Amino acid sequence: MSTSDTLVEAHSAQVALPPGQLYIDGQWQDSTGTDRRDVVDPSTGRVVMTVAEATAEDVDRAVQAARRAFDSGPWRTMSPRDRGAILHRAAQLIQENAEELARLESLDTGKPIAFSRMIDANTTAEHFSYFAGLAGAIEGATRGIRGPGLGYTRREALGVVAAITPFNFPMILSTSKIAPALAAGNTVVHKPAEDTPLTALRIAELLTEAGLPDGVLNVVTGGGAVAGDALSRHTGVDRIAFTGSTKIGSMIAATAAANVTPVTMELGGKSANIVFDDADLDEAIQAAVSGFVFNTGQFCMGGTRLLVQRGVYDQVLAGVVAGATHVPVGDPLDEGTVVGPMAGERHLQNVERFVALVDGEGTGRIVAGGKRLDREGFYMAPTVVVDVPNDSRLVQDEIFGPVLTVQVFDTEEEAIALANSTPYGLAAGLHTQNLSRAHRVAAALEAGLIWVNTYGILDVALPFGGYKASGYGRENGPEALDEYLQTKSVYVAL
Repeated sequence: MSTSDTLVEAHSAQVALPPGQLYIDGQWQDSTGTDRRDVVDPSTGRVVMTVAEATAEDVDRAVQAARRAFDSGPWRTMSPRDRGAILHRAAQLIQENAEELARLESLDTGKPIAFSRMIDANTTAEHFSYFAGLAGAIEGATRGIRGPGLGYTRREALGVVAAITPFNFPMILSTSKIAPALAAGNTVVHKPAEDTPLTALRIAELLTEAGLPDGVLNVVTGGGAVAGDALSRHTGVDRIAFTGSTKIGSMIAATAAANVTPVTMELGGKSANIVFDDADLDEAIQAAVSGFVFNTGQFCMGGTRLLVQRGVYDQVLAGVVAGATHVPVGDPLDEGTVVGPMAGERHLQNVERFVALVDGEGTGRIVAGGKRLDREGFYMAPTVVVDVPNDSRLVQDEIFGPVLTVQVFDTEEEAIALANSTPYGLAAGLHTQNLSRAHRVAAALEAGLIWVNTYGILDVALPFGGYKASGYGRENGPEALDEYLQTKSVYVAL
Protein backbone atom coordinates (compact mmCIF):
# COMPACT_ATOMS: atom_id res chain seq x y z
CA MET A 1 0.00 0.00 0.00
CA SER A 2 0.99 3.65 -0.20
CA THR A 3 3.44 5.10 2.30
CA SER A 4 0.66 7.51 3.23
CA ASP A 5 -1.40 6.53 6.27
CA THR A 6 -4.31 8.55 4.94
CA LEU A 7 -7.41 6.56 4.02
CA VAL A 8 -10.55 7.94 2.45
CA GLU A 9 -13.97 6.33 2.57
CA ALA A 10 -15.04 5.99 -1.06
CA HIS A 11 -18.56 4.58 -1.31
CA SER A 12 -18.00 1.98 1.41
CA ALA A 13 -14.47 1.13 0.15
CA GLN A 14 -11.28 2.44 1.74
CA VAL A 15 -8.72 3.90 -0.66
CA ALA A 16 -5.16 4.76 0.40
CA LEU A 17 -4.06 8.21 -0.70
CA PRO A 18 -0.50 9.18 -1.66
CA PRO A 19 1.16 12.17 0.03
CA GLY A 20 0.02 15.44 -1.52
CA GLN A 21 3.59 16.55 -2.13
CA LEU A 22 5.95 16.77 -5.09
CA TYR A 23 8.14 13.77 -5.93
CA ILE A 24 11.62 15.06 -6.74
CA ASP A 25 14.95 13.23 -6.70
CA GLY A 26 13.40 10.11 -5.19
CA GLN A 27 11.83 11.94 -2.23
CA TRP A 28 8.57 13.56 -1.22
CA GLN A 29 9.19 17.29 -1.08
CA ASP A 30 7.08 20.32 -0.19
CA SER A 31 6.49 23.01 -2.76
CA THR A 32 8.33 26.29 -2.39
CA GLY A 33 4.91 27.94 -2.58
CA THR A 34 1.91 27.68 -0.27
CA ASP A 35 -0.90 27.12 -2.78
CA ARG A 36 -2.76 23.80 -2.74
CA ARG A 37 -5.21 22.30 -5.22
CA ASP A 38 -8.30 20.32 -4.31
CA VAL A 39 -8.69 16.78 -5.63
CA VAL A 40 -12.43 16.20 -6.07
CA ASP A 41 -14.38 12.95 -6.28
CA PRO A 42 -16.43 13.49 -9.48
CA SER A 43 -19.20 11.16 -8.31
CA THR A 44 -19.99 13.37 -5.31
CA GLY A 45 -18.32 16.73 -5.96
CA ARG A 46 -16.61 16.47 -2.58
CA VAL A 47 -12.95 17.24 -1.88
CA VAL A 48 -10.89 14.10 -1.23
CA MET A 49 -7.53 15.71 -0.46
CA THR A 50 -5.28 18.56 -1.58
CA VAL A 51 -1.99 18.41 -3.45
CA ALA A 52 0.86 20.85 -3.85
CA GLU A 53 0.77 23.50 -6.56
CA ALA A 54 4.26 23.42 -8.05
CA THR A 55 5.93 26.76 -8.66
CA ALA A 56 8.36 27.56 -11.47
CA GLU A 57 11.12 27.11 -8.89
CA ASP A 58 9.80 23.62 -8.10
CA VAL A 59 9.80 22.74 -11.79
CA ASP A 60 13.39 23.91 -12.05
CA ARG A 61 14.34 21.71 -9.06
CA ALA A 62 12.73 18.72 -10.77
CA VAL A 63 14.46 19.39 -14.08
CA GLN A 64 17.80 19.84 -12.34
CA ALA A 65 17.31 16.54 -10.50
CA ALA A 66 16.50 14.82 -13.79
CA ARG A 67 19.54 16.43 -15.44
CA ARG A 68 21.87 15.25 -12.67
CA ALA A 69 20.41 11.76 -12.91
CA PHE A 70 20.99 11.75 -16.67
CA ASP A 71 24.46 13.31 -16.70
CA SER A 72 25.95 11.69 -13.61
CA GLY A 73 23.65 8.87 -12.57
CA PRO A 74 23.79 5.25 -13.65
CA TRP A 75 20.58 5.14 -15.70
CA ARG A 76 21.88 6.35 -19.07
CA THR A 77 25.06 4.24 -18.92
CA MET A 78 23.38 1.16 -17.52
CA SER A 79 23.14 -1.90 -19.75
CA PRO A 80 19.85 -1.72 -21.67
CA ARG A 81 18.99 -5.18 -20.38
CA ASP A 82 19.56 -4.00 -16.81
CA ARG A 83 17.25 -1.05 -17.45
CA GLY A 84 14.76 -3.51 -18.87
CA ALA A 85 14.97 -5.64 -15.72
CA ILE A 86 14.00 -2.64 -13.56
CA LEU A 87 11.10 -1.82 -15.86
CA HIS A 88 9.97 -5.46 -15.73
CA ARG A 89 10.01 -5.19 -11.95
CA ALA A 90 7.95 -2.00 -12.19
CA ALA A 91 5.37 -3.84 -14.30
CA GLN A 92 5.22 -6.58 -11.68
CA LEU A 93 4.71 -4.09 -8.85
CA ILE A 94 1.97 -2.32 -10.77
CA GLN A 95 0.19 -5.66 -11.24
CA GLU A 96 0.59 -6.47 -7.56
CA ASN A 97 -0.90 -3.07 -6.65
CA ALA A 98 -3.46 -3.00 -9.48
CA GLU A 99 -6.51 -2.91 -7.22
CA GLU A 100 -5.16 0.07 -5.27
CA LEU A 101 -4.25 1.91 -8.48
CA ALA A 102 -7.64 1.15 -10.05
CA ARG A 103 -9.49 2.51 -7.03
CA LEU A 104 -7.35 5.64 -6.98
CA GLU A 105 -8.04 6.14 -10.69
CA SER A 106 -11.79 5.74 -10.25
CA LEU A 107 -11.86 8.03 -7.22
CA ASP A 108 -9.83 10.66 -9.09
CA THR A 109 -11.51 10.57 -12.51
CA GLY A 110 -14.96 9.01 -12.06
CA LYS A 111 -13.97 6.11 -14.31
CA PRO A 112 -15.98 2.89 -13.65
CA ILE A 113 -13.92 0.57 -11.47
CA ALA A 114 -14.39 -2.40 -13.84
CA PHE A 115 -12.62 -0.43 -16.58
CA SER A 116 -9.98 1.06 -14.25
CA ARG A 117 -9.08 -2.45 -13.19
CA MET A 118 -9.37 -4.30 -16.50
CA ILE A 119 -8.08 -1.61 -18.88
CA ASP A 120 -6.16 1.14 -17.12
CA ALA A 121 -4.17 -0.81 -14.53
CA ASN A 122 -3.43 -3.69 -16.90
CA THR A 123 -2.37 -1.40 -19.74
CA THR A 124 -0.12 0.57 -17.41
CA ALA A 125 1.70 -2.62 -16.42
CA GLU A 126 1.88 -3.68 -20.09
CA HIS A 127 3.57 -0.40 -21.03
CA PHE A 128 6.46 -1.17 -18.72
CA SER A 129 6.76 -4.86 -19.60
CA TYR A 130 6.55 -4.17 -23.34
CA PHE A 131 9.17 -1.41 -23.40
CA ALA A 132 11.33 -3.34 -20.95
CA GLY A 133 11.50 -6.02 -23.62
CA LEU A 134 12.42 -3.50 -26.31
CA ALA A 135 15.13 -1.81 -24.23
CA GLY A 136 17.69 -4.48 -25.08
CA ALA A 137 16.89 -4.23 -28.77
CA ILE A 138 18.00 -0.60 -29.12
CA GLU A 139 21.00 -0.74 -31.42
CA GLY A 140 22.75 1.05 -34.24
CA ALA A 141 24.01 -0.35 -37.53
CA THR A 142 27.18 -0.53 -39.57
CA ARG A 143 26.99 1.13 -42.96
CA GLY A 144 28.91 0.50 -46.12
CA ILE A 145 30.94 3.63 -46.88
CA ARG A 146 33.47 4.64 -49.51
CA GLY A 147 37.17 4.41 -48.73
CA PRO A 148 39.19 2.69 -46.01
CA GLY A 149 36.95 3.42 -43.06
CA LEU A 150 34.27 2.06 -40.77
CA GLY A 151 30.91 3.78 -40.54
CA TYR A 152 28.32 3.00 -37.91
CA THR A 153 25.41 4.59 -36.08
CA ARG A 154 24.56 4.78 -32.40
CA ARG A 155 21.05 5.20 -30.95
CA GLU A 156 21.32 7.39 -27.86
CA ALA A 157 18.98 8.84 -25.26
CA LEU A 158 17.96 12.48 -25.63
CA GLY A 159 18.29 13.59 -22.00
CA VAL A 160 15.46 15.05 -19.91
CA VAL A 161 11.92 14.37 -21.15
CA ALA A 162 8.97 16.47 -19.97
CA ALA A 163 5.75 14.43 -19.95
CA ILE A 164 2.63 16.60 -19.72
CA THR A 165 -0.48 14.46 -19.51
CA PRO A 166 -4.30 14.83 -19.45
CA PHE A 167 -7.09 13.97 -17.01
CA ASN A 168 -9.02 11.33 -18.92
CA PHE A 169 -6.59 8.38 -18.78
CA PRO A 170 -4.05 9.47 -16.16
CA MET A 171 -2.20 6.15 -15.87
CA ILE A 172 -2.28 5.05 -19.50
CA LEU A 173 -1.42 8.37 -21.13
CA SER A 174 1.42 9.05 -18.70
CA THR A 175 3.09 5.65 -18.87
CA SER A 176 2.75 5.56 -22.68
CA LYS A 177 5.37 8.33 -22.50
CA ILE A 178 7.30 7.46 -19.36
CA ALA A 179 7.92 3.78 -20.19
CA PRO A 180 9.52 4.25 -23.64
CA ALA A 181 11.41 7.34 -22.46
CA LEU A 182 12.92 5.36 -19.59
CA ALA A 183 13.58 2.30 -21.75
CA ALA A 184 15.63 4.52 -24.07
CA GLY A 185 17.75 5.76 -21.13
CA ASN A 186 16.20 9.18 -20.60
CA THR A 187 15.12 10.79 -17.34
CA VAL A 188 11.64 12.27 -16.91
CA VAL A 189 9.78 15.12 -15.27
CA HIS A 190 6.07 14.34 -15.27
CA LYS A 191 3.34 16.94 -14.84
CA PRO A 192 0.02 15.12 -14.54
CA ALA A 193 -3.28 16.87 -15.14
CA GLU A 194 -4.06 19.29 -12.35
CA ASP A 195 -7.36 17.57 -11.49
CA THR A 196 -6.18 13.93 -11.53
CA PRO A 197 -2.70 13.57 -9.99
CA LEU A 198 -3.16 10.65 -7.60
CA THR A 199 -1.98 7.66 -9.62
CA ALA A 200 0.99 9.60 -11.00
CA LEU A 201 2.27 10.09 -7.47
CA ARG A 202 1.74 6.46 -6.52
CA ILE A 203 3.40 5.13 -9.69
CA ALA A 204 6.48 7.27 -8.97
CA GLU A 205 6.74 5.51 -5.60
CA LEU A 206 6.39 2.08 -7.20
CA LEU A 207 9.11 2.78 -9.76
CA THR A 208 11.51 3.81 -7.01
CA GLU A 209 10.63 0.57 -5.22
CA ALA A 210 11.39 -1.30 -8.45
CA GLY A 211 14.94 0.07 -8.42
CA LEU A 212 14.70 3.23 -10.51
CA PRO A 213 17.57 5.53 -9.39
CA ASP A 214 16.72 8.79 -7.65
CA GLY A 215 15.94 11.65 -10.01
CA VAL A 216 15.14 9.46 -13.01
CA LEU A 217 11.39 10.05 -12.58
CA ASN A 218 10.09 13.22 -10.93
CA VAL A 219 6.47 14.34 -10.53
CA VAL A 220 5.34 17.96 -10.19
CA THR A 221 1.65 18.56 -9.59
CA GLY A 222 -0.21 21.76 -10.36
CA GLY A 223 -1.82 23.81 -13.06
CA GLY A 224 -0.74 24.22 -16.64
CA ALA A 225 -0.50 28.01 -16.42
CA VAL A 226 2.41 27.81 -13.97
CA ALA A 227 3.92 24.31 -13.78
CA GLY A 228 3.12 23.29 -17.36
CA ASP A 229 4.33 26.58 -18.79
CA ALA A 230 7.55 26.49 -16.76
CA LEU A 231 8.24 22.95 -17.92
CA SER A 232 7.60 23.69 -21.59
CA ARG A 233 9.86 26.76 -21.43
CA HIS A 234 12.71 25.15 -19.51
CA THR A 235 16.01 25.12 -21.40
CA GLY A 236 17.03 21.95 -19.56
CA VAL A 237 14.30 19.89 -21.22
CA ASP A 238 15.34 17.90 -24.30
CA ARG A 239 11.91 16.70 -25.46
CA ILE A 240 8.30 17.42 -24.55
CA ALA A 241 5.68 14.69 -24.82
CA PHE A 242 2.17 16.12 -24.54
CA THR A 243 -1.36 14.79 -24.70
CA GLY A 244 -4.25 17.23 -24.50
CA SER A 245 -6.30 19.68 -26.49
CA THR A 246 -5.18 21.03 -29.84
CA LYS A 247 -5.37 24.58 -28.46
CA ILE A 248 -3.00 23.89 -25.55
CA GLY A 249 -0.77 21.72 -27.73
CA SER A 250 -0.31 24.57 -30.19
CA MET A 251 0.68 26.89 -27.35
CA ILE A 252 3.22 24.39 -25.99
CA ALA A 253 4.70 23.80 -29.45
CA ALA A 254 5.10 27.55 -29.96
CA THR A 255 6.76 27.94 -26.56
CA ALA A 256 9.08 24.97 -27.12
CA ALA A 257 10.11 26.31 -30.52
CA ALA A 258 11.94 29.18 -28.83
CA ASN A 259 14.38 26.62 -27.39
CA VAL A 260 14.24 24.36 -30.47
CA THR A 261 12.87 21.65 -28.17
CA PRO A 262 11.26 18.79 -30.11
CA VAL A 263 7.67 17.97 -29.19
CA THR A 264 5.48 14.89 -29.51
CA MET A 265 1.79 15.81 -29.58
CA GLU A 266 -1.30 13.60 -29.25
CA LEU A 267 -4.11 16.11 -29.53
CA GLY A 268 -7.85 16.32 -30.05
CA GLY A 269 -10.05 14.09 -32.14
CA LYS A 270 -13.47 13.98 -33.75
CA SER A 271 -13.52 10.42 -34.98
CA ALA A 272 -15.98 9.08 -37.52
CA ASN A 273 -17.50 5.62 -37.15
CA ILE A 274 -18.95 4.43 -40.48
CA VAL A 275 -21.66 1.77 -40.81
CA PHE A 276 -22.20 0.40 -44.32
CA ASP A 277 -25.41 -1.38 -45.25
CA ASP A 278 -23.66 -4.77 -45.47
CA ALA A 279 -22.34 -4.59 -41.88
CA ASP A 280 -23.26 -6.95 -39.07
CA LEU A 281 -25.71 -4.47 -37.57
CA ASP A 282 -25.84 -5.92 -34.07
CA GLU A 283 -22.05 -5.73 -33.89
CA ALA A 284 -22.02 -2.23 -35.40
CA ILE A 285 -24.67 -0.88 -33.02
CA GLN A 286 -22.85 -2.25 -29.99
CA ALA A 287 -19.57 -0.72 -31.21
CA ALA A 288 -21.29 2.60 -31.91
CA VAL A 289 -22.72 2.87 -28.40
CA SER A 290 -19.56 1.80 -26.60
CA GLY A 291 -17.50 3.99 -28.92
CA PHE A 292 -19.10 7.20 -27.71
CA VAL A 293 -19.99 6.44 -24.07
CA PHE A 294 -16.67 4.79 -23.14
CA ASN A 295 -14.98 6.78 -20.37
CA THR A 296 -18.06 9.04 -20.35
CA GLY A 297 -17.05 10.27 -23.80
CA GLN A 298 -13.77 11.62 -22.41
CA PHE A 299 -11.82 9.68 -25.01
CA CYS A 300 -9.86 11.55 -27.68
CA MET A 301 -10.43 8.65 -30.10
CA GLY A 302 -14.11 8.23 -29.22
CA GLY A 303 -16.45 7.51 -32.11
CA THR A 304 -18.51 10.66 -31.67
CA ARG A 305 -19.62 10.96 -35.33
CA LEU A 306 -21.72 8.03 -36.51
CA LEU A 307 -22.12 7.87 -40.29
CA VAL A 308 -24.78 5.37 -41.43
CA GLN A 309 -25.68 4.28 -44.96
CA ARG A 310 -29.25 5.24 -45.84
CA GLY A 311 -30.60 1.70 -46.28
CA VAL A 312 -29.92 0.77 -42.65
CA TYR A 313 -30.10 4.22 -41.05
CA ASP A 314 -33.44 3.80 -39.24
CA GLN A 315 -32.50 0.38 -37.85
CA VAL A 316 -29.09 1.51 -36.63
CA LEU A 317 -30.42 4.73 -35.12
CA ALA A 318 -33.12 2.84 -33.20
CA GLY A 319 -30.53 0.44 -31.83
CA VAL A 320 -28.14 3.20 -30.83
CA VAL A 321 -30.86 5.20 -29.07
CA ALA A 322 -31.99 2.11 -27.16
CA GLY A 323 -28.42 1.31 -26.17
CA ALA A 324 -27.62 4.86 -25.09
CA THR A 325 -30.82 5.11 -23.07
CA HIS A 326 -30.29 1.87 -21.16
CA VAL A 327 -26.52 1.88 -20.57
CA PRO A 328 -25.89 1.64 -16.80
CA VAL A 329 -24.92 5.07 -15.42
CA GLY A 330 -23.88 5.35 -11.79
CA ASP A 331 -21.31 5.23 -9.01
CA PRO A 332 -17.87 4.53 -10.53
CA LEU A 333 -17.03 2.15 -7.67
CA ASP A 334 -20.12 0.07 -8.39
CA GLU A 335 -19.03 -3.02 -10.33
CA GLY A 336 -22.03 -2.77 -12.65
CA THR A 337 -21.48 0.83 -13.76
CA VAL A 338 -20.59 1.39 -17.42
CA VAL A 339 -20.83 5.20 -17.53
CA GLY A 340 -19.60 7.24 -14.59
CA PRO A 341 -19.51 11.01 -14.03
CA MET A 342 -17.58 13.55 -16.00
CA ALA A 343 -14.18 14.27 -14.46
CA GLY A 344 -15.22 17.68 -13.13
CA GLU A 345 -17.82 20.44 -13.11
CA ARG A 346 -16.13 22.52 -15.81
CA HIS A 347 -15.96 19.51 -18.14
CA LEU A 348 -19.67 18.87 -17.63
CA GLN A 349 -20.53 22.52 -18.23
CA ASN A 350 -18.56 22.46 -21.48
CA VAL A 351 -20.61 19.50 -22.71
CA GLU A 352 -23.83 21.28 -21.71
CA ARG A 353 -22.80 24.31 -23.78
CA PHE A 354 -22.35 22.11 -26.85
CA VAL A 355 -25.70 20.39 -26.38
CA ALA A 356 -27.33 23.82 -26.08
CA LEU A 357 -26.25 24.49 -29.67
CA VAL A 358 -29.13 22.29 -30.83
CA ASP A 359 -31.46 25.10 -29.81
CA GLY A 360 -28.94 27.91 -30.26
CA GLU A 361 -28.11 27.02 -33.87
CA GLY A 362 -31.69 25.99 -34.59
CA THR A 363 -30.50 22.75 -36.18
CA GLY A 364 -30.47 19.16 -35.08
CA ARG A 365 -32.75 17.11 -32.89
CA ILE A 366 -31.96 15.36 -29.62
CA VAL A 367 -33.32 11.80 -29.62
CA ALA A 368 -31.67 10.55 -26.42
CA GLY A 369 -30.33 12.26 -23.29
CA GLY A 370 -29.48 15.91 -23.64
CA LYS A 371 -29.30 16.84 -19.96
CA ARG A 372 -27.13 16.48 -16.89
CA LEU A 373 -28.56 13.97 -14.46
CA ASP A 374 -30.32 15.22 -11.34
CA ARG A 375 -28.02 13.58 -8.82
CA GLU A 376 -24.95 14.30 -6.74
CA GLY A 377 -21.78 14.60 -8.82
CA PHE A 378 -21.05 15.53 -12.44
CA TYR A 379 -23.22 13.18 -14.49
CA MET A 380 -24.30 13.72 -18.11
CA ALA A 381 -26.86 11.50 -19.78
CA PRO A 382 -25.54 9.80 -22.95
CA THR A 383 -26.85 12.04 -25.71
CA VAL A 384 -27.69 11.32 -29.37
CA VAL A 385 -28.31 14.15 -31.86
CA VAL A 386 -29.63 13.71 -35.42
CA ASP A 387 -30.35 15.97 -38.41
CA VAL A 388 -27.22 18.02 -37.77
CA PRO A 389 -25.57 19.75 -40.76
CA ASN A 390 -21.95 18.88 -41.34
CA ASP A 391 -20.73 22.42 -40.68
CA SER A 392 -22.28 22.51 -37.19
CA ARG A 393 -19.89 22.85 -34.26
CA LEU A 394 -21.49 19.68 -32.89
CA VAL A 395 -19.96 17.82 -35.84
CA GLN A 396 -16.74 19.77 -36.29
CA ASP A 397 -15.55 20.47 -32.73
CA GLU A 398 -14.34 18.07 -30.07
CA ILE A 399 -17.00 17.95 -27.33
CA PHE A 400 -15.19 15.50 -25.03
CA GLY A 401 -18.31 14.10 -23.47
CA PRO A 402 -20.96 11.41 -24.15
CA VAL A 403 -22.51 13.15 -27.16
CA LEU A 404 -23.01 11.40 -30.51
CA THR A 405 -24.07 12.97 -33.80
CA VAL A 406 -25.64 10.66 -36.40
CA GLN A 407 -25.47 11.47 -40.13
CA VAL A 408 -26.71 9.62 -43.18
CA PHE A 409 -24.78 8.91 -46.40
CA ASP A 410 -25.51 7.15 -49.68
CA THR A 411 -22.20 6.15 -51.27
CA GLU A 412 -18.79 5.00 -50.13
CA GLU A 413 -17.24 8.15 -51.57
CA GLU A 414 -19.65 10.33 -49.60
CA ALA A 415 -18.85 8.45 -46.37
CA ILE A 416 -15.12 8.99 -46.86
CA ALA A 417 -15.63 12.68 -47.64
CA LEU A 418 -17.73 13.18 -44.50
CA ALA A 419 -15.29 11.24 -42.33
CA ASN A 420 -12.37 13.37 -43.54
CA SER A 421 -14.24 16.69 -43.34
CA THR A 422 -13.11 17.82 -39.87
CA PRO A 423 -9.75 19.37 -38.89
CA TYR A 424 -8.94 16.25 -36.87
CA GLY A 425 -7.50 12.88 -37.80
CA LEU A 426 -6.82 10.77 -34.73
CA ALA A 427 -8.93 7.65 -35.31
CA ALA A 428 -11.85 6.27 -37.29
CA GLY A 429 -13.93 3.11 -37.54
CA LEU A 430 -15.80 1.28 -40.26
CA HIS A 431 -18.18 -1.67 -40.34
CA THR A 432 -18.60 -3.82 -43.43
CA GLN A 433 -18.47 -7.49 -44.42
CA ASN A 434 -16.85 -6.61 -47.74
CA LEU A 435 -13.11 -7.25 -47.34
CA SER A 436 -12.13 -5.16 -50.35
CA ARG A 437 -14.18 -2.22 -49.10
CA ALA A 438 -12.66 -2.52 -45.63
CA HIS A 439 -9.10 -2.16 -46.94
CA ARG A 440 -10.06 0.47 -49.51
CA VAL A 441 -11.83 2.74 -47.01
CA ALA A 442 -9.17 2.23 -44.31
CA ALA A 443 -6.57 3.45 -46.80
CA ALA A 444 -8.66 6.52 -47.70
CA LEU A 445 -9.44 7.69 -44.17
CA GLU A 446 -7.19 10.48 -42.87
CA ALA A 447 -6.54 9.18 -39.37
CA GLY A 448 -3.71 7.54 -37.46
CA LEU A 449 -5.68 4.50 -36.26
CA ILE A 450 -8.49 2.70 -38.07
CA TRP A 451 -10.77 0.06 -36.55
CA VAL A 452 -12.60 -2.39 -38.80
CA ASN A 453 -15.71 -4.14 -37.40
CA THR A 454 -14.86 -3.04 -33.87
CA TYR A 455 -14.13 0.22 -32.07
CA GLY A 456 -11.80 1.52 -29.39
CA ILE A 457 -9.51 -1.50 -29.00
CA LEU A 458 -5.90 -0.53 -28.28
CA ASP A 459 -2.77 -2.65 -27.98
CA VAL A 460 0.61 -1.54 -26.67
CA ALA A 461 2.30 -3.10 -29.72
CA LEU A 462 0.27 -0.99 -32.19
CA PRO A 463 1.26 2.67 -32.56
CA PHE A 464 -1.27 5.49 -32.52
CA GLY A 465 -1.09 9.19 -33.20
CA GLY A 466 -2.68 11.93 -35.23
CA TYR A 467 -3.05 13.31 -38.70
CA LYS A 468 -3.81 17.01 -39.24
CA ALA A 469 -4.79 18.92 -36.08
CA SER A 470 -4.68 15.72 -34.03
CA GLY A 471 -0.93 16.08 -33.63
CA TYR A 472 2.29 14.37 -34.64
CA GLY A 473 4.53 11.63 -33.33
CA ARG A 474 3.49 8.15 -32.25
CA GLU A 475 2.93 6.38 -28.96
CA ASN A 476 3.01 2.61 -28.39
CA GLY A 477 4.79 0.08 -30.54
CA PRO A 478 8.49 0.18 -31.37
CA GLU A 479 7.79 3.47 -33.17
CA ALA A 480 7.38 5.14 -29.76
CA LEU A 481 11.03 4.51 -28.93
CA ASP A 482 12.06 6.62 -31.93
CA GLU A 483 10.53 9.67 -30.22
CA TYR A 484 12.99 9.30 -27.32
CA LEU A 485 16.20 8.45 -29.17
CA GLN A 486 18.62 10.36 -31.38
CA THR A 487 21.01 8.94 -33.96
CA LYS A 488 24.73 9.58 -33.93
CA SER A 489 26.94 8.61 -36.87
CA VAL A 490 30.57 7.59 -36.32
CA TYR A 491 33.21 7.49 -39.08
CA VAL A 492 36.46 5.69 -38.20
CA ALA A 493 39.40 6.07 -40.55
CA LEU A 494 41.23 2.79 -41.13
